[in-house]
Amino acid sequence: MANKPLLPEAQLGPAEKLLDLVLNSSAHLWHNRPGIDVGGKWTPAKNAKKVKGGKPVKPGLFVPAAETLYSKLIEIYSLNVDLMAHFASYALKETDWRDLKVAAAALMLVQQRSGQPVFDDDDKATGKKAVGFYDDDYRAIGEAMILHYAKKSPRMLTPKGVLRVAELLESKEISDLNRMAGFADASSKKAPLGRWKRAATKWLKLREKNPAMLEGLVKAGYKETIKKLARKAGYKPESQRFFEILGWKQKQAKGGHREVGLKDLVLEKSERFDGLSEAEICEWIEGKKLSYKEAVGRLPKGMGLTPAIMAALLPSLSDKDLRMLTPTLEELGLMADAEVRERWEKAIASSEDQRGLNIAKNVRSKELRDKLEDASDAAARKAIKEATKEAEVHVFFLIDKSGSMQGAIEQSKEALSKILAGFPAERVHIASFDTMGTVLRPKAATRAGITHMLAGIRAEGGTMHSAGVNAIHASGVRVPAGAKLIVFVVGDEAGETGAQFAKAFAACGYAPSAMAVLLSVAVTRGMSVQGCAAEMGLPYSVVNIDQFDDPYQVPRVLAALMEAPIATGTSRTTAWVEKVMKTELLKA
Repeated sequence: MANKPLLPEAQLGPAEKLLDLVLNSSAHLWHNRPGIDVGGKWTPAKNAKKVKGGKPVKPGLFVPAAETLYSKLIEIYSLNVDLMAHFASYALKETDWRDLKVAAAALMLVQQRSGQPVFDDDDKATGKKAVGFYDDDYRAIGEAMILHYAKKSPRMLTPKGVLRVAELLESKEISDLNRMAGFADASSKKAPLGRWKRAATKWLKLREKNPAMLEGLVKAGYKETIKKLARKAGYKPESQRFFEILGWKQKQAKGGHREVGLKDLVLEKSERFDGLSEAEICEWIEGKKLSYKEAVGRLPKGMGLTPAIMAALLPSLSDKDLRMLTPTLEELGLMADAEVRERWEKAIASSEDQRGLNIAKNVRSKELRDKLEDASDAAARKAIKEATKEAEVHVFFLIDKSGSMQGAIEQSKEALSKILAGFPAERVHIASFDTMGTVLRPKAATRAGITHMLAGIRAEGGTMHSAGVNAIHASGVRVPAGAKLIVFVVGDEAGETGAQFAKAFAACGYAPSAMAVLLSVAVTRGMSVQGCAAEMGLPYSVVNIDQFDDPYQVPRVLAALMEAPIATGTSRTTAWVEKVMKTELLKA
């Protein structure tokens, strides 16, 4: 079977490239711990012994992932500038994908469409060119992404995010990409920052004029980040108060041009808790309403975090903080406290990702592990429910267990255990297949039930995708009139021709609205599913199965996959891309 897509990469349009970016670009750009670069993929340094041929990387920007993501954004921009502008606005307002926001803001700040004048022909009377109109100013969208503010919203750029935009643009690899794209003078040695300094200056000035905002950021632990921002942007504060809030002592510059912050500064320094008792520390935390980061950094040596101090800090913790600190709360015995437990239960119920699966590995209590796993499943259910709220959607999962899946089947099972619990049991139908199809039904609609259901699958035998469809039909499954059917195939696509696969759906009376492959390749890749989709004129998507290793990516991918097929007409443009294009452009 040929190993190439029906539609060559060079012929993919901006809509297809955009959807592919969302489905297959989960890698984080920044890591706060040492890692190993294994063929462009970041892995924790603690796994060094398990990895061969890896290259150590320091904490901070992981350049290979940044290059990959930024290159894809440039591709989309080059194919459809308007789509990229709307996608940048969508990324900020509609997603929690922090690194994507940073990369999109960076691109919009340096790209070419910056409101340039477009001239008419020469005026016959004066011989001079007159301005006919002005081009769209899409750099203003990049500015707006940095300046966007919504009180207590997790969807605006944090001070760290604003700084990272500059750090990304300053990296040699991204700077080279910008020059190649024509966003800067190819002969210039200076990294193009576009309007970043202007936007960062506005950001800093707004917070200087609103001291409560600046104080809040300092309490949240962003003091040093804001100092770095000010230095990089060359910010000149209007008053000493800016330096005082940051506890930032000033010296006269070599040129002698500084006028603000040189005399009588009353610096607001963080006092350590040395010499205070536990009770006094708790009183100080409650009286000053200190944040977790502020308080932990001041604790006396040898005291550490105690149950009482942690309890005093609870009001300052966000739901995300509480979820992340679950192992600490358990270790300190605070999960036995009714008030703490109630607050924690609400925190995990609000989870929007599957990070709880990783946190669960670090807790001892089975009850807590189960609740964290349930919260992860709930995040997937929320994403699917939101994506399908306007249509009744039924789903088939066809799992390839043929011999070609040797070595890949276990990874497929791991991914499915994260995915399947998110679907309503009455609307999801599962079958494994080789040359014969077998309907699979979990004993319970839980992660444990799904893991148990998949445990017996072994890779062996030939491959007939249609066998899975026939098995589901023979079990009595019928899709109601008016409902949409989405077919997910888990495997390597190797098997019968697309035309043969398509005949099975027609024979069973099924009319899919879309097909997607959760690609798990052990050796080579076939064309059965994409050929079937082409034969039936259906939207077709591909997700590499390793994307589901990222707990943040699971709900994101599921939402995009479920929204994408609900398209108008026969165009490959998806409802998801239509949703992006309807996003109102941000304004500075």
